[in-house]
Amino acid sequence: MTRVVLVTGAARGIGAATVRRLVARGDRVVAVDELTIAETDPQVLPVVADVRDRSALAAAVDLAIETWGRLDAAVAAAAVVAGGRPLWETPEADLDLLWDVDVKGVWNTAAVTVPAMLAGPDPSGCRFVAVASAAGHHGLHHLAAYNAAKHAVIGLVKGLAADLVGTGVTACAVSPGSTRTPMLEATAALYGLDDVDTFADNQLLRRILEPEEVAAALVFCCSSEAAVLNGSVVRADGGFAP
Repeated sequence: MTRVVLVTGAARGIGAATVRRLVARGDRVVAVDELTIAETDPQVLPVVADVRDRSALAAAVDLAIETWGRLDAAVAAAAVVAGGRPLWETPEADLDLLWDVDVKGVWNTAAVTVPAMLAGPDPSGCRFVAVASAAGHHGLHHLAAYNAAKHAVIGLVKGLAADLVGTGVTACAVSPGSTRTPMLEATAALYGLDDVDTFADNQLLRRILEPEEVAAALVFCCSSEAAVLNGSVVRADGGFAP
């Protein structure tokens, strides 16, 4: 059955790969990003919006319902990374940015998508999925603020899953490892590294993950078959160990 899915952070990286996989299986997608998305596929509605702006996200949800009549799932993939210094030298602005985008962005996305799913024709089978990170499970050198934000995403999803008991809607998170994305390039720059493949040593696969691999896990989490993952965190991290 064709599903209607809202994806944030949809212009690049894991978010963009998730949109591609959803479209390939025939789903309809509202693709949200603060960057303009060049998209001509009739299955995709591109929306320029910042996840810090709840009203803009609500408008994207309204567009999904006006166009396709319902919303079946949401993927909160929008995030940024900041750091590169020990906690006591990290500017407060870094923590504020990470909290506003990586945590409140997920909160805002849930706050506007979950009510739409609950009010839909059949909440049973609806899914909320957040992109967390291996940083939500491990302490990473000079990334304490990012660690804090991704731990918060995991706590947020677990609390949301508890709030959704008995509704048919479920919530889970996916924690990627080092994935070949612009965010990994930004992380390498924080460490003064020229090659992101250096991070492969932290994964049992001994290679960097590709966005499509993580997207495959996210797309399954969006499916009606994924109810068993309610309140769970899927570690799609290639065996990450810092």
